[in-house]
Amino acid sequence: MPSSGNPEPAAAATEADACPVPPSARSTWLSSVKASTSCDSSKMDQTPPAGHPKPSNLKLGVGREVSTIPRASMEGSNSEHDPRYQHPSSGNWIYPSEEMFFNAMKRKDWDPKAKDMRTIVPIHNAVNERAWKEIKEWEAGRGSEKCGGPKLVSFSGDSQKLTPKARFMVLLGYRAPFDRHDWVVDRCGRKIDYVIDFYSGKPDPKRPEALSFYLDVRPKLSPEGAWMRMQRWAGSFF
Repeated sequence: MPSSGNPEPAAAATEADACPVPPSARSTWLSSVKASTSCDSSKMDQTPPAGHPKPSNLKLGVGREVSTIPRASMEGSNSEHDPRYQHPSSGNWIYPSEEMFFNAMKRKDWDPKAKDMRTIVPIHNAVNERAWKEIKEWEAGRGSEKCGGPKLVSFSGDSQKLTPKARFMVLLGYRAPFDRHDWVVDRCGRKIDYVIDFYSGKPDPKRPEALSFYLDVRPKLSPEGAWMRMQRWAGSFF
């Protein structure tokens, strides 16, 4: 995806794109992301919130999907690194279960519906898979192939903090992104910072039930990031 201009449409992963998204679930997911101040891979609290019904009584799934995103390290204290959930063959990041997602929304004083979790969790996973696909395209041919490819070190999100590019686009009259993430990627021991702006897209009149969103994924404006952006820009002319 180009690092300048308007973000281009990015389709969700096949699973989520193929499944109808109820308006209530779509609204709940977008609203919860916009209202969430921040998230941090090093500070994930998966404990049930006090004073609320146990998720098990609401028939929420406890299974967790293994992502395609390799972890740079197995160290850490949060449950994403808990040996009970560590995938023995891949060492990839693990997405939260329906129960975990429900608990997280409860802790933020939202009123999630258990039935919506079956739609919201796949949306969450598909968006992250799309972001990783974009990052791998940026990383292609930059040396990580010799050590097994790029790996995700950590991530954090803050929907209230606009990137400089997003702020500039808003001044030009464009809609603000509904979320912003910062991902740190390991390239054979070298840390590369990426920033991701998430935009809700226009609904398809032919498929109003399908989720539409845009991702503007790009390396941060460090010396390395600026060089990567310049190379991609120059490559667009050849």
